[in-house]
Amino acid sequence: MSALSSAAALAAEITTPLVLALPKGRILAECGPLLEAAGIRPAPDCLDEDSRRLRFETNHPMLDVVRVRPFDVATFVAFGAAQVGICGADVLMEFDYPEIYAPLDLRIGGCRVSIAEPIDQAAGDDPARWSQVRVATKYPNIARRHFAARGVHADIVHLNGAMELAPGLGLARLIVDLVQTGSTLKANGLAEMEVIADVTSRLIVNRTALKTRPEEVAALIQRFRQALAAAPATGARG
Repeated sequence: MSALSSAAALAAEITTPLVLALPKGRILAECGPLLEAAGIRPAPDCLDEDSRRLRFETNHPMLDVVRVRPFDVATFVAFGAAQVGICGADVLMEFDYPEIYAPLDLRIGGCRVSIAEPIDQAAGDDPARWSQVRVATKYPNIARRHFAARGVHADIVHLNGAMELAPGLGLARLIVDLVQTGSTLKANGLAEMEVIADVTSRLIVNRTALKTRPEEVAALIQRFRQALAAAPATGARG
């Protein structure tokens, strides 16, 4: 690419709005007060789960918001489709993208990644005696690393949902899943055995964007930092 072409590409990038990726689902509602405190007001239907739109303008002409699946926020930011995002620490642990910088713990979306098994099995089980287990999870990397650190070989069954069904149907002995209150586990006859990691949502930034658009990205980070400093946790849960 010629110097002229490079300059034109950079100019086009600078005149393109930054994109902030938000996660659909349970964390989306918790993002609302945080965005408001940061002085960011997206179009009214942005926080409406029934809205079919995925991209929204905000009160800042150079900032748009997109709404994607929680697991996809990190991918959008890592590959530069969005420059900034709000993402659960569980997703960052699972994918470990080197392209992502996570400067702020936003103190929302509190939950945990845990190991669970059937209640009747848990009473007489001794995890210290495990040498090999079959685990159903949407977090294969987290699960594999956790069990490997204990010298346990984990045979991973990768599921995207309905993990709680796996033990009862003989698909896996254990599950590793995201737990918020534990009520879904109990309703399906499972007991939480161990917490692998506590999770909150983080502000994440594309490292390249931080270098190519430093003032804009730094200003956005500062907005969130000031919002956190001015208010208590907006939605962390146990």
